[in-house]
Amino acid sequence: MDFLNALVALANFVFIPAIAYGSQLALGALGVTLIYGILRFSNFAHGDTMAIGTMFTILVTWGLQALGVSFGPLPTALLAIPFGIVLTSLLVLGTDRLVYRFYREQKAKPVILVIVSMGVMFIYNGLTRLIIGPGDQNFADGERFLISARDFKTMTGLDEGLALKSTQAITVVVAILVVALLFWFLNHTRTGKSMRAYSDNEDLALLSGINPERVVMVTWIIVAALAVVAGTLYGLDKSFKPFTYFQILLPIFASAIVGGLGSPLGAIAGGFIIAFSEVGITYAWKKVLTYMLPESLEPSGLVQLLSTDYKFAVSFVILIIVLLFRPTGLFKGKSV
Repeated sequence: MDFLNALVALANFVFIPAIAYGSQLALGALGVTLIYGILRFSNFAHGDTMAIGTMFTILVTWGLQALGVSFGPLPTALLAIPFGIVLTSLLVLGTDRLVYRFYREQKAKPVILVIVSMGVMFIYNGLTRLIIGPGDQNFADGERFLISARDFKTMTGLDEGLALKSTQAITVVVAILVVALLFWFLNHTRTGKSMRAYSDNEDLALLSGINPERVVMVTWIIVAALAVVAGTLYGLDKSFKPFTYFQILLPIFASAIVGGLGSPLGAIAGGFIIAFSEVGITYAWKKVLTYMLPESLEPSGLVQLLSTDYKFAVSFVILIIVLLFRPTGLFKGKSV
Protein backbone atom coordinates (compact mmCIF):
# COMPACT_ATOMS: atom_id res chain seq x y z
CA MET A 1 0.00 0.00 0.00
CA ASP A 2 2.84 2.40 0.84
CA PHE A 3 4.41 1.64 -2.55
CA LEU A 4 1.14 2.62 -4.30
CA ASN A 5 0.93 5.81 -2.22
CA ALA A 6 4.50 6.64 -3.25
CA LEU A 7 3.63 6.12 -6.94
CA VAL A 8 0.54 8.33 -6.63
CA ALA A 9 2.55 11.09 -4.93
CA LEU A 10 5.21 10.81 -7.63
CA ALA A 11 2.59 11.04 -10.39
CA ASN A 12 0.77 13.91 -8.68
CA PHE A 13 3.77 16.14 -8.01
CA VAL A 14 6.38 15.13 -10.59
CA PHE A 15 5.19 13.03 -13.53
CA ILE A 16 1.93 14.78 -14.50
CA PRO A 17 3.19 18.38 -13.98
CA ALA A 18 6.40 17.56 -15.90
CA ILE A 19 4.47 16.02 -18.81
CA ALA A 20 2.26 19.13 -19.07
CA TYR A 21 5.19 21.56 -18.67
CA GLY A 22 7.29 19.54 -21.12
CA SER A 23 4.49 19.76 -23.71
CA GLN A 24 4.42 23.54 -23.32
CA LEU A 25 8.22 23.82 -23.61
CA ALA A 26 8.25 21.50 -26.63
CA LEU A 27 5.75 23.70 -28.50
CA GLY A 28 7.76 26.81 -27.61
CA ALA A 29 11.05 25.14 -28.64
CA LEU A 30 9.52 24.07 -31.97
CA GLY A 31 8.92 27.74 -32.79
CA VAL A 32 12.51 28.64 -31.91
CA THR A 33 13.97 25.73 -33.89
CA LEU A 34 11.89 26.49 -37.00
CA ILE A 35 13.15 30.07 -37.07
CA TYR A 36 16.72 28.88 -36.58
CA GLY A 37 16.45 26.11 -39.15
CA ILE A 38 14.86 28.21 -41.89
CA LEU A 39 15.69 31.88 -41.19
CA ARG A 40 19.11 31.12 -39.68
CA PHE A 41 18.94 33.13 -36.45
CA SER A 42 17.99 32.67 -32.80
CA ASN A 43 14.74 34.55 -32.21
CA PHE A 44 14.97 36.06 -28.72
CA ALA A 45 11.54 37.64 -29.21
CA HIS A 46 9.82 34.25 -29.16
CA GLY A 47 8.95 34.34 -25.44
CA ASP A 48 7.26 37.71 -25.83
CA THR A 49 5.61 36.56 -29.05
CA MET A 50 4.01 33.89 -26.85
CA ALA A 51 3.04 36.61 -24.35
CA ILE A 52 1.45 38.97 -26.86
CA GLY A 53 -0.27 36.07 -28.66
CA THR A 54 -1.70 34.84 -25.37
CA MET A 55 -2.80 38.40 -24.61
CA PHE A 56 -4.79 38.49 -27.88
CA THR A 57 -6.36 35.15 -26.94
CA ILE A 58 -7.24 36.42 -23.46
CA LEU A 59 -8.88 39.59 -24.82
CA VAL A 60 -10.99 37.53 -27.25
CA THR A 61 -11.80 35.07 -24.41
CA TRP A 62 -13.05 37.91 -22.23
CA GLY A 63 -15.15 39.16 -25.16
CA LEU A 64 -16.70 35.73 -25.67
CA GLN A 65 -17.36 35.38 -21.92
CA ALA A 66 -19.03 38.83 -21.90
CA LEU A 67 -21.30 37.65 -24.74
CA GLY A 68 -22.21 34.55 -22.75
CA VAL A 69 -20.33 32.19 -25.05
CA SER A 70 -18.76 29.19 -23.34
CA PHE A 71 -17.20 25.86 -24.28
CA GLY A 72 -19.02 23.84 -21.65
CA PRO A 73 -16.59 22.06 -19.31
CA LEU A 74 -13.62 23.14 -21.49
CA PRO A 75 -11.93 26.58 -21.24
CA THR A 76 -13.46 29.25 -23.50
CA ALA A 77 -9.88 30.20 -24.41
CA LEU A 78 -9.76 27.16 -26.73
CA LEU A 79 -12.40 28.89 -28.88
CA ALA A 80 -10.35 32.10 -28.83
CA ILE A 81 -7.03 30.52 -29.89
CA PRO A 82 -7.77 30.73 -33.68
CA PHE A 83 -8.41 34.50 -33.32
CA GLY A 84 -5.19 34.84 -31.33
CA ILE A 85 -3.29 32.99 -34.07
CA VAL A 86 -4.65 35.27 -36.79
CA LEU A 87 -3.80 38.46 -34.87
CA THR A 88 -0.34 37.21 -33.91
CA SER A 89 0.37 36.10 -37.48
CA LEU A 90 -0.46 39.58 -38.72
CA LEU A 91 1.81 41.06 -36.06
CA VAL A 92 4.85 38.85 -36.81
CA LEU A 93 4.39 39.19 -40.58
CA GLY A 94 4.26 42.97 -40.16
CA THR A 95 7.38 42.84 -37.98
CA ASP A 96 9.16 40.73 -40.59
CA ARG A 97 8.24 43.15 -43.37
CA LEU A 98 9.24 46.24 -41.37
CA VAL A 99 12.31 44.88 -39.58
CA TYR A 100 13.73 41.47 -40.44
CA ARG A 101 13.37 41.66 -44.23
CA PHE A 102 15.75 44.63 -44.41
CA TYR A 103 18.51 42.68 -42.66
CA ARG A 104 17.83 39.56 -44.75
CA GLU A 105 18.24 41.55 -47.94
CA GLN A 106 21.47 43.03 -46.58
CA LYS A 107 22.72 39.46 -45.91
CA ALA A 108 23.34 40.51 -42.31
CA LYS A 109 25.19 38.10 -40.04
CA PRO A 110 23.02 35.98 -37.70
CA VAL A 111 24.33 37.86 -34.65
CA ILE A 112 22.87 41.08 -36.07
CA LEU A 113 19.45 39.44 -36.40
CA VAL A 114 19.76 38.14 -32.83
CA ILE A 115 20.34 41.70 -31.58
CA VAL A 116 17.43 42.95 -33.71
CA SER A 117 15.18 40.23 -32.26
CA MET A 118 16.09 41.45 -28.77
CA GLY A 119 14.82 44.91 -29.75
CA VAL A 120 11.59 43.35 -31.04
CA MET A 121 11.35 41.41 -27.75
CA PHE A 122 11.35 44.62 -25.68
CA ILE A 123 8.77 46.25 -27.97
CA TYR A 124 6.44 43.23 -27.74
CA ASN A 125 6.92 43.10 -23.97
CA GLY A 126 6.12 46.80 -23.61
CA LEU A 127 3.01 46.50 -25.80
CA THR A 128 1.74 43.52 -23.79
CA ARG A 129 2.20 45.30 -20.46
CA LEU A 130 0.67 48.50 -21.83
CA ILE A 131 -2.45 46.81 -23.17
CA ILE A 132 -3.23 44.15 -20.56
CA GLY A 133 -1.16 45.28 -17.57
CA PRO A 134 1.84 43.75 -15.81
CA GLY A 135 -0.05 41.65 -13.25
CA ASP A 136 -1.64 38.20 -13.24
CA GLN A 137 -4.69 37.86 -15.47
CA ASN A 138 -7.32 35.19 -14.89
CA PHE A 139 -9.04 33.85 -18.00
CA ALA A 140 -9.53 30.14 -17.20
CA ASP A 141 -13.05 28.81 -16.88
CA GLY A 142 -14.79 25.45 -17.27
CA GLU A 143 -14.16 22.41 -15.09
CA ARG A 144 -10.99 22.75 -13.03
CA PHE A 145 -10.32 19.06 -12.35
CA LEU A 146 -10.90 15.84 -14.27
CA ILE A 147 -10.08 13.93 -11.09
CA SER A 148 -9.91 15.56 -7.65
CA ALA A 149 -7.68 14.28 -4.85
CA ARG A 150 -10.73 13.64 -2.64
CA ASP A 151 -12.55 11.59 -5.29
CA PHE A 152 -9.40 9.59 -5.99
CA LYS A 153 -8.97 8.76 -2.31
CA THR A 154 -12.61 7.68 -2.09
CA MET A 155 -12.31 5.46 -5.19
CA THR A 156 -9.03 3.78 -4.26
CA GLY A 157 -8.90 3.91 -0.47
CA LEU A 158 -5.31 5.19 -0.61
CA ASP A 159 -3.96 7.83 1.76
CA GLU A 160 -2.48 9.81 -1.11
CA GLY A 161 -4.79 11.58 -3.57
CA LEU A 162 -4.25 12.15 -7.28
CA ALA A 163 -5.48 15.44 -8.73
CA LEU A 164 -5.53 15.74 -12.53
CA LYS A 165 -6.26 19.28 -13.68
CA SER A 166 -8.29 19.62 -16.87
CA THR A 167 -5.71 22.11 -18.19
CA GLN A 168 -2.97 19.47 -17.85
CA ALA A 169 -4.95 16.94 -19.87
CA ILE A 170 -5.87 19.58 -22.47
CA THR A 171 -2.22 20.64 -22.75
CA VAL A 172 -1.04 17.12 -23.55
CA VAL A 173 -3.87 16.38 -26.02
CA VAL A 174 -3.52 19.71 -27.87
CA ALA A 175 0.28 19.40 -27.97
CA ILE A 176 0.04 15.91 -29.52
CA LEU A 177 -2.45 17.16 -32.14
CA VAL A 178 -0.37 20.24 -32.99
CA VAL A 179 2.90 18.28 -33.27
CA ALA A 180 1.26 15.58 -35.42
CA LEU A 181 -0.21 18.27 -37.70
CA LEU A 182 3.13 20.08 -37.97
CA PHE A 183 5.06 16.91 -38.88
CA TRP A 184 2.39 15.94 -41.41
CA PHE A 185 2.61 19.42 -42.95
CA LEU A 186 6.42 19.38 -43.16
CA ASN A 187 6.60 15.87 -44.62
CA HIS A 188 3.52 15.56 -46.84
CA THR A 189 2.68 18.97 -48.30
CA ARG A 190 4.42 20.82 -51.10
CA THR A 191 4.94 23.91 -48.95
CA GLY A 192 6.33 21.84 -46.10
CA LYS A 193 8.78 20.09 -48.43
CA SER A 194 9.80 23.50 -49.81
CA MET A 195 10.54 24.66 -46.25
CA ARG A 196 12.67 21.60 -45.59
CA ALA A 197 14.54 22.06 -48.88
CA TYR A 198 15.13 25.74 -48.13
CA SER A 199 16.45 24.79 -44.70
CA ASP A 200 18.80 22.09 -46.06
CA ASN A 201 20.29 24.15 -48.89
CA GLU A 202 19.06 27.66 -49.52
CA ASP A 203 20.93 28.20 -52.82
CA LEU A 204 19.84 24.88 -54.30
CA ALA A 205 16.25 25.53 -53.22
CA LEU A 206 16.27 28.91 -54.99
CA LEU A 207 17.64 27.28 -58.16
CA SER A 208 14.77 24.75 -57.94
CA GLY A 209 12.27 27.61 -58.20
CA ILE A 210 11.20 27.76 -54.55
CA ASN A 211 9.86 31.20 -53.61
CA PRO A 212 11.88 32.31 -50.55
CA GLU A 213 9.36 34.96 -49.49
CA ARG A 214 6.58 32.37 -49.45
CA VAL A 215 8.73 30.07 -47.30
CA VAL A 216 9.47 32.93 -44.89
CA MET A 217 5.79 33.92 -44.69
CA VAL A 218 4.59 30.36 -43.98
CA THR A 219 7.37 29.90 -41.40
CA TRP A 220 6.29 33.01 -39.48
CA ILE A 221 2.62 31.93 -39.56
CA ILE A 222 3.50 28.47 -38.18
CA VAL A 223 5.74 30.03 -35.52
CA ALA A 224 2.95 32.44 -34.53
CA ALA A 225 0.50 29.53 -34.23
CA LEU A 226 2.94 27.52 -32.09
CA ALA A 227 3.62 30.57 -29.89
CA VAL A 228 -0.09 31.27 -29.30
CA VAL A 229 -0.94 27.64 -28.53
CA ALA A 230 2.08 27.19 -26.22
CA GLY A 231 1.50 30.51 -24.47
CA THR A 232 -2.23 29.95 -23.97
CA LEU A 233 -1.74 26.42 -22.64
CA TYR A 234 0.94 27.70 -20.24
CA GLY A 235 -1.37 30.52 -19.09
CA LEU A 236 -4.30 28.15 -18.53
CA ASP A 237 -2.17 25.63 -16.66
CA LYS A 238 -0.34 28.14 -14.48
CA SER A 239 -1.17 31.84 -14.88
CA PHE A 240 -0.71 34.66 -17.34
CA LYS A 241 1.79 37.32 -16.41
CA PRO A 242 3.77 39.07 -19.18
CA PHE A 243 7.13 38.88 -17.43
CA THR A 244 6.77 35.11 -16.93
CA TYR A 245 6.99 34.58 -20.68
CA PHE A 246 10.25 36.52 -20.77
CA GLN A 247 11.57 34.17 -18.06
CA ILE A 248 10.57 30.92 -19.81
CA LEU A 249 12.61 31.96 -22.85
CA LEU A 250 15.62 30.35 -21.11
CA PRO A 251 14.09 26.85 -20.68
CA ILE A 252 12.63 27.10 -24.21
CA PHE A 253 16.05 27.85 -25.72
CA ALA A 254 17.60 25.20 -23.48
CA SER A 255 15.05 22.69 -24.83
CA ALA A 256 15.83 23.60 -28.44
CA ILE A 257 19.62 23.46 -27.91
CA VAL A 258 19.60 20.25 -25.85
CA GLY A 259 17.62 18.53 -28.61
CA GLY A 260 19.64 20.17 -31.40
CA LEU A 261 18.79 23.56 -32.89
CA GLY A 262 17.02 23.11 -36.20
CA SER A 263 15.63 19.66 -35.31
CA PRO A 264 11.87 19.57 -34.58
CA LEU A 265 12.17 16.09 -33.05
CA GLY A 266 15.04 17.37 -30.91
CA ALA A 267 12.95 20.32 -29.72
CA ILE A 268 10.27 17.94 -28.44
CA ALA A 269 12.77 15.66 -26.70
CA GLY A 270 14.60 18.66 -25.24
CA GLY A 271 11.35 20.09 -23.88
CA PHE A 272 10.64 16.97 -21.83
CA ILE A 273 14.26 16.61 -20.67
CA ILE A 274 14.27 20.19 -19.35
CA ALA A 275 10.79 19.85 -17.79
CA PHE A 276 11.55 16.61 -15.94
CA SER A 277 14.91 18.00 -14.80
CA GLU A 278 13.39 21.23 -13.45
CA VAL A 279 10.47 19.52 -11.71
CA GLY A 280 12.51 16.59 -10.37
CA ILE A 281 15.40 18.66 -8.99
CA THR A 282 13.15 21.25 -7.30
CA TYR A 283 10.67 18.71 -5.84
CA ALA A 284 10.85 17.91 -2.11
CA TRP A 285 11.17 14.10 -2.10
CA LYS A 286 10.42 13.62 1.61
CA LYS A 287 6.85 12.36 1.11
CA VAL A 288 7.79 9.77 -1.53
CA LEU A 289 10.81 8.54 0.47
CA THR A 290 8.70 8.31 3.64
CA TYR A 291 6.39 5.86 1.88
CA MET A 292 9.26 3.91 0.28
CA LEU A 293 11.79 3.60 3.12
CA PRO A 294 11.59 1.80 6.49
CA GLU A 295 10.63 4.00 9.44
CA SER A 296 14.21 4.00 10.76
CA LEU A 297 15.48 5.49 7.47
CA GLU A 298 12.75 8.10 6.96
CA PRO A 299 14.29 11.49 6.10
CA SER A 300 13.91 14.37 8.55
CA GLY A 301 14.45 17.12 5.99
CA LEU A 302 12.63 17.97 2.76
CA VAL A 303 15.18 16.16 0.54
CA GLN A 304 15.01 18.98 -1.98
CA LEU A 305 18.09 19.54 -4.13
CA LEU A 306 17.11 23.10 -5.08
CA SER A 307 14.36 25.52 -4.08
CA THR A 308 11.69 26.19 -6.70
CA ASP A 309 13.05 29.76 -6.81
CA TYR A 310 16.03 28.30 -8.69
CA LYS A 311 13.99 26.34 -11.21
CA PHE A 312 15.33 28.25 -14.20
CA ALA A 313 18.89 27.76 -12.95
CA VAL A 314 18.46 24.05 -13.76
CA SER A 315 17.81 24.93 -17.42
CA PHE A 316 20.85 27.19 -17.45
CA VAL A 317 23.17 24.51 -16.02
CA ILE A 318 21.89 21.86 -18.48
CA LEU A 319 22.32 24.36 -21.32
CA ILE A 320 25.93 25.07 -20.33
CA ILE A 321 26.77 21.36 -20.01
CA VAL A 322 25.29 20.57 -23.45
CA LEU A 323 27.11 23.51 -25.10
CA LEU A 324 30.40 22.36 -23.53
CA PHE A 325 30.20 18.65 -24.31
CA ARG A 326 27.72 18.27 -27.20
CA PRO A 327 27.04 21.66 -28.82
CA THR A 328 25.04 20.10 -31.67
CA GLY A 329 22.53 18.63 -29.19
CA LEU A 330 21.13 15.12 -28.90
CA PHE A 331 19.91 15.08 -32.52
CA LYS A 332 23.05 16.76 -33.90
CA GLY A 333 21.27 19.92 -35.01
CA LYS A 334 19.51 18.36 -37.97
CA SER A 335 17.69 20.77 -40.25
CA VAL A 336 13.91 20.82 -40.49
